[in-house]
Amino acid sequence: MTGDGRRQQVIDRLRPYIERAKRLRGFQLEFEPTPLGPPVPWNYQARARELMAGVRSVLDMGTGGGEVFSEILAGSRPVAVATEPWSPNVSVAAERLRPRGAQVVHADSLALPFVDEAFELVLNRHEELDPGEVARVLSPGGTVLTQQVHQDSWKEFRAFFPRMIDWGPHFERYQDGFRAAGLVVTHAEMHEGPAAFRDLGEVAYMLTALPWEVPDFDVVQDIDGLIALEEGLRRPEGIVVTEGRYVIEAYRP
Repeated sequence: MTGDGRRQQVIDRLRPYIERAKRLRGFQLEFEPTPLGPPVPWNYQARARELMAGVRSVLDMGTGGGEVFSEILAGSRPVAVATEPWSPNVSVAAERLRPRGAQVVHADSLALPFVDEAFELVLNRHEELDPGEVARVLSPGGTVLTQQVHQDSWKEFRAFFPRMIDWGPHFERYQDGFRAAGLVVTHAEMHEGPAAFRDLGEVAYMLTALPWEVPDFDVVQDIDGLIALEEGLRRPEGIVVTEGRYVIEAYRP
């Protein structure tokens, strides 16, 4: 088979995954890599529910389609607000969170449209943040809990997509920012481990669904990189990459 013939064959194999990614609303991803080692040693949702006990107001930043926040809110009735910067997700999140009594606001996560000291608890799962803004809307005695994707997650992709975004050392930057804003960091922990995509279609799905990873990703224009990635990272377990997560918890005295 000629080079062009092979490229077209792979493109045709990947197109169904691309189309599914383009139909994504909310943030319930169909394909994610499977961890090959121990899971993260913390439970974000369980800790969020613990922190929810007794609070009168809670903010969830970058709620996606409200999937995780809805589960956290089950059985609780604080004044609950969620922000979501991507407009197609706002209505999805609002429909899901309405039965929980939560309001959804279309807002940039780096410029929160709330008064000072508005919330006793701020939650943030995989959404960008400005530590000073979080501290500003946090009431005295309040807590922020965030879980983030580490900057080196899927670092193996960078060899095949040099334009992949490097977000810098935000694990350290967020902690420094919280402290500079007057918060006390009580827990900061990172976890890295191997994980496997079952096939190249799952990789293409994720790079389409998460357009901030590889800017302007396009299955046709990037087909040579995808083929090289499959050849370079394929193992018996699948396409193996490093996944990194971290958690930070801080409170305002």
